Amino acid sequence: MKVKRLVAGAMIFASAVLLAACGSKSSSSDTFNRMEKDVISTMDNAHITDVVSGQAAVDTGDGLYRYKGKKLQAAVATKVVKPTNNGLTYTFNLRKTKWSNGDPVTAKDFVFAWRRATDPKTKSEYAYLFSGIKNADDITAGKKAPSTLGVKAEGNYKLVVTLEHPVPYFGTMMVNPVFFPLNQKTVEKYGKKFGTQSKYLVFNGPFKLTNWNGTGNSWDEVKNDSYWNAKQVKLKKIHVQVVKDSNTAANLYSTKKLDDAVLTGEIAKQHKKDKDYVGDKQGRTTYLDMNEEKVPDFKNVKLRQAVSMAINRKELADKVIGDGSFGIPTITPENSGSNPKTGEDFAKAAAKESATVQKYDLKQAKKLWAEGLKEVGKTGEQVTLTTDDTDVAKKTGEYLQSALEQLPGMKVSISSVPFKTRIQRSLDGSAQFILSGWQGDFPDPISFLDLYSTGNTYNFSHWSNKQYDDLLKASKTTDANNETKRYDDLLKAQVMLSKEAPVATLYQTVQGHLRNPKLKGETFSPANMYNFVGAYMTK
Repeated sequence: MKVKRLVAGAMIFASAVLLAACGSKSSSSDTFNRMEKDVISTMDNAHITDVVSGQAAVDTGDGLYRYKGKKLQAAVATKVVKPTNNGLTYTFNLRKTKWSNGDPVTAKDFVFAWRRATDPKTKSEYAYLFSGIKNADDITAGKKAPSTLGVKAEGNYKLVVTLEHPVPYFGTMMVNPVFFPLNQKTVEKYGKKFGTQSKYLVFNGPFKLTNWNGTGNSWDEVKNDSYWNAKQVKLKKIHVQVVKDSNTAANLYSTKKLDDAVLTGEIAKQHKKDKDYVGDKQGRTTYLDMNEEKVPDFKNVKLRQAVSMAINRKELADKVIGDGSFGIPTITPENSGSNPKTGEDFAKAAAKESATVQKYDLKQAKKLWAEGLKEVGKTGEQVTLTTDDTDVAKKTGEYLQSALEQLPGMKVSISSVPFKTRIQRSLDGSAQFILSGWQGDFPDPISFLDLYSTGNTYNFSHWSNKQYDDLLKASKTTDANNETKRYDDLLKAQVMLSKEAPVATLYQTVQGHLRNPKLKGETFSPANMYNFVGAYMTK
């Protein structure tokens, strides 16, 4: 995801302090106490890029669609629609729903939100997701006015979207908060204050955000009686507490101050066999980027392949990460797509054809390493691996250092830095090797494969391959309306990426939780968000 924030966890809260802070909160049949690992950064949909703010937006807002588990369902739209005009036109009929201030939610609210997000003046980090909608690229480039965007309201309850070319994953993008409607009156009334505190917001989702002052370490989400599907909202309140330390989280859970505690690292491993432990498979992969511009020798494919094959992914996932995350040979995570004919998972299908390179084989790695060094005229390599300064990232870096230094003449030093610094070094190209990660903007392989297209901002390896670019282009143009051909294009691209190895994939994240078994009806989506519509606490 575009600079999707990973919680650094550098600041450790004392358990006693948090226990005292949470002491007044106790579980009840209509309240769910959960945690986040960081604060909400913004509630302005045009600027939400992190998972914490994104979850709050999904809890308190509603777009055209909403995921119920893996199934995409109608939300403000009356049904999940199929495009017409050869995939270029989407016509959405809308339910008659309300904002929490009593105003009707209309098609004009969607038009306003989408034009605002693509307007360069807004500086939305996710404006690029609108690419493919008529004139969106020209608008974000400042060449055309936002009013020319291919979205219009036909009356209050019909929204018509016109595309420049088919976008096969268009429907799945509609669950991203940047595509949610906005109440224009509220946005204009509060101006720069909009999205900064709960009192400067209105809501059209299942809950209303309260007690959020913009910086605090806790907030509440209370049931929104104005929500169109309020009958299915069973929880009266979700209380959210920021907890950055896994040990503190586990203590809060054991004392019943939390109904859901997120665990990582050693604490996750310690609790993995607990009866309340649950692992949520996320659409996120972690991988090792090799910057060919900073270390030109790694334009040699044998050296890249050797690095990839020197890493034992299973051992890394089981012994170092330890929370249920698992080694994976593709940058595309499982549950991101499937074969339209057989239903086979995309990542698993790609792994069958490419696992020979993205698989531990130290003997073959040393052979390729020696051949690669000879071809570039070297006897060894010295690189710096940049990682985040979290405990898990540091331990992963140490593991990679040990693994890669098994290659004769390979020396790896580690630079552990705050998340923002790691991102900056990645973006400006100053980092040599980078422990990177990506969480999909929407559940489709293209959200991951696009990263390594030539010139992509997040192509931290600076790898370029025309055949790869052509496959991605075909999936978006000539083959966009043919599910089978598009699938084949993307599969070939993933296999090529794995075999060429500009990036060594490491593992897919499974987030560890201690979760109260009294919670029922909660679902987790391919977009990596929880849906609390229908969730309840048993007595």
